[in-house]
Amino acid sequence: MSWEKLVAGGEPQQCGWLGDKYGLAWQIIPTALGEMLQDEDAEKSNRVMKATLAMEKLDICGLERAYGRR
Repeated sequence: MSWEKLVAGGEPQQCGWLGDKYGLAWQIIPTALGEMLQDEDAEKSNRVMKATLAMEKLDICGLERAYGRR
């Protein structure tokens, strides 16, 4: 199911969270996010966390730019 279908009639929230039209809370995160946040390079992981906090729907390309992959 897509983000758009889940959030339809609901409300997007910070960090990949959303409330659906039934009042259920979901967090949709890319699997790569865990790897980026657990990187040994604290500067990289801090940039990714800062980018995550600024997003509602998590944008993988944006996260990778913050990580330094692009």
